[in-house]
Amino acid sequence: MNRRHIAWLLTAAYLLVVGIWPAAVTPVALVGTGLAVAASALPAPALVAAGIAAWLKWRPAPAPTAA
Repeated sequence: MNRRHIAWLLTAAYLLVVGIWPAAVTPVALVGTGLAVAASALPAPALVAAGIAAWLKWRPAPAPTAA
């Protein structure tokens, strides 16, 4: 574990002890809900097509072979 993980764990423990965890996590939950609603508004074939287009654009180049 690095310092960032430890800092986040200590922050979560502090918020649990103090009792403001629900108020602290609500914005994160609302963002997750908003992303889920936005993703569910798109039809599945459109998401698949976007994924294929992204893969085709950024796919790794084949490794050159020695002749």
